[in-house]
Order: sequence, then structure tokens, then C-alpha cells
Amino acid sequence: MSRADIVPVLLIAFFLVFFIGFLFLAEEFAEGFVEALRLIFSGDPEILGITLRSIYISGTATALAISWCIPIAVALGLGDFAGKNFVKSLFNALIGIPTVSLGLILYLMFSSSGPFGSFDLFLNPLGVSIGQAILITPIIISFIMSAVEAVDPSVEDLAKTLGASEAEASFAVLKESTSGVALAVVAGFNRAIAELGVVLMIGQNLRGRTRVLTTTIAFETTRGNIALSIALAIILLSIVLSISLLTNLLQRRLT
Repeated sequence: MSRADIVPVLLIAFFLVFFIGFLFLAEEFAEGFVEALRLIFSGDPEILGITLRSIYISGTATALAISWCIPIAVALGLGDFAGKNFVKSLFNALIGIPTVSLGLILYLMFSSSGPFGSFDLFLNPLGVSIGQAILITPIIISFIMSAVEAVDPSVEDLAKTLGASEAEASFAVLKESTSGVALAVVAGFNRAIAELGVVLMIGQNLRGRTRVLTTTIAFETTRGNIALSIALAIILLSIVLSISLLTNLLQRRLT
């Protein structure tokens, strides 16, 4: 594994170790941590359900976002048209959009009185997935666009010389930027599964329906249920760390 691949993994591992170390510094948190481990290894059905629901909702959001982000990113990366720099700057700027603001907009659109109220997306896992997909769209587009632009222009030219169509030449460039696409997907999924504002505004943390890791952590912390909050935080960090590790190992094998 190269030094560039190791850096993000080490950063995540550092914060995970720091988080665990901090818990042991305070007696209250240490007791909560021990109880959290007991909940995790006991196979608590509620924790398992929340975890699987989080992965499903965020996985669906990532799949939805990829379906429209790849063609947009490739078009921006390879195209040459008026206003291209403005569009690129817009997507880059939208990466930092306040999630509660986006959540409010989606709430007004998905609620029963909104323009999309008839689609029953409010308080619905699919609605939460769509909200997350919209949130991570600028991230995925920006990452893939940068990866496509970094590919040697001769790849596209060679493909066209060999008789490839415009779409086939674009696919050849996309194939050369597989590593960047993988990074974009992972970044998008990790952002989605760690999201709170949009999920809370659209899903409202309904038990057994839209309750996910982030909303449960926030909810249980306000109730003083520190052990469960710590258990879910450990699971959330473990998911993000595991996906990052696996992606780095896969990129290492592909290069």
C-alpha cells in the first residue's frame, strides 16, 4: 500500500483511537463504553436493525447518485462549452451546502402539502435515500470530474482513431479513471451514512422505518442513554473505516 493510500486510513484510525482513548479518560464514558461493547457483541436485534437500515438507505442513495453523477461528471470533464467553469465551480461550492438548509427544502418538497407530496416520500426510507443522494451529488461529480480530467487526453484521441464513437471514447476515459471513481463512491457513501440533518428532516427518526445510526445517536444521547449512543458511534466509525480500508486495498491491487 502506497503512502498516499495509507494517509486517509491512518487519519480515520487516529480519530477512532482518540475517541476510544477519550472514553477511558472519563469514568462515566468508560462505563458506557464497556456497556456499549456488551450491546454490540450480544447481537442486540435493535442495534442490528438500525445498522442494516443505515447501510441500506445510504447504499441506495449512493447507487442513485452514481446513476446521474457519472454521465454529468464525464460530460463536464471531457466537454468544452461556454459556462463550463461556472458549472464546475457551482458543483464545487455545493459540496459545502448546509445540510439543514437542504433538509428544509426537501421537507417542503416531500411533505403532504409540497409539490412531490403525492409520491409519499416524506417519512419514507426512499425519500431519505433521495435526500442523501442529492446531498452527495456535488461530492461525487467533483471527484469523478477531477479524475476524468487527470486522464491523458491521448486516451480519448486514440479511442476515436480506432473507430470508437463519442460514447465509447468517453467510456475508455472513464475506465482509465477507475481509481478516482472508486474514491468518489466511497466518499459519497461515507458522507451519506454520516448524515444527520437531511435524514432527520425527511425521516423524522421513526423507529423501525427511518431510524438510522446518526439519528439514533443524537436521540439516545439527549435521553441520557450513553451506552447505546457509544455502541452506535463505534459501529458507524467501524463501517467508515472498513470501507476505506477495503477500497484502498482494492485500488492497490488494481494499480
